[in-house]
Amino acid sequence: MAEHKHGEMDTSVQEKTFEGFIGATKLVVGVSIGILVFLALFNS
Repeated sequence: MAEHKHGEMDTSVQEKTFEGFIGATKLVVGVSIGILVFLALFNS
């Protein structure tokens, strides 16, 4: 069995995936807030 040493794993793929997830989350939140503001201003 291979000996595992703490801190040697390559996490670049996981970091890129997480950055993409955070970016998508920010986009969805921004669009949602924009839609809510639009509805609040123009819904009478």
